[in-house]
Amino acid sequence: MELKWLEDFVSLAETRSFSRSAELRHVTQPAFSRRIQALEAWLGTELIDRSVYPTRLTNAGEVFYEQALAMLSQVHEARVLLRGHIGAPATTIEFAVPHTLSLTYFPKWLQRIEAQMGPIHTRLRALNVHDAVLSLVEGGCDLVMGYHHPSHPVALDPGHYDMLTLGFEPISPFSAPSRAGRPRFQLPGTADAPVPYLSYTPNAYLGRMTEVIIAKAPERLYLDRVYETDMAEALKAMALAGHGVAFLPHSAVEDAVAAGALIRLDRPTRGTAADRFTLTMEIRLYRDKLAAAADDRRQRLVQRLWQVVADELGMNGKSETDEIG
Repeated sequence: MELKWLEDFVSLAETRSFSRSAELRHVTQPAFSRRIQALEAWLGTELIDRSVYPTRLTNAGEVFYEQALAMLSQVHEARVLLRGHIGAPATTIEFAVPHTLSLTYFPKWLQRIEAQMGPIHTRLRALNVHDAVLSLVEGGCDLVMGYHHPSHPVALDPGHYDMLTLGFEPISPFSAPSRAGRPRFQLPGTADAPVPYLSYTPNAYLGRMTEVIIAKAPERLYLDRVYETDMAEALKAMALAGHGVAFLPHSAVEDAVAAGALIRLDRPTRGTAADRFTLTMEIRLYRDKLAAAADDRRQRLVQRLWQVVADELGMNGKSETDEIG
């Protein structure tokens, strides 16, 4: 049996909706259903009455719900106990942050917060957006910093999770320069001569943002996918080496752009408009409201940090001066 099966079942028992619980657990509904079925198979009994709608628990499911809550509570207590004896200090704040933000935005942001609070013990887990959010849902971290865009929103229940918008991150196409100082590659390309395209893997959040850019481009882009990875830093390295065009967050390339090693391809030129192939994401910070209400040293520190950030952003929760790029 896997711990996530218990968490899935508790969520379903509380929402009485497969689709809603799948959304909250950040999996597809078929995958969520398979995990509930796997739990039932492991227990050897049905937990969900599938003969009625809306969803309800069987008698066995009602009994197991209380047991699942108790088991999850024991696991959480064991983790808290062990953290108090080994590893990070009790006052360490644990962050889950997507890889790109962990290398670009997060260090400078934390420096600014520490200027107001003093030094903070932190532990950072660099994950993809999906796994970072899942870490918060499963109690594996105190705070999540991540990207958000309306086309691919982060589906966290506002009744359960607090959110602050920290700033904004554009993503645009970049190319290394030629010897003449002009971009080595130009968009949109042609059917006969497509542009070498350095791509994210399909499940990467920045890859989905790039797909939105391509789909909404004012003209068709002719691209030849020659390389694929889930890491923006790896795409940056390939673009710097002249292998093709990469769509990159501005914070990841500001040093290379300043040095003339990369050129943004949708800067305005004669007869063209700016930002033809650029999309702007929000940078958000999330926390679990229930965890934040706990009366312990770490959560009091998390609450203090949250208040400092909220005060810095102002009443509207956004900072127009915090824009990147």
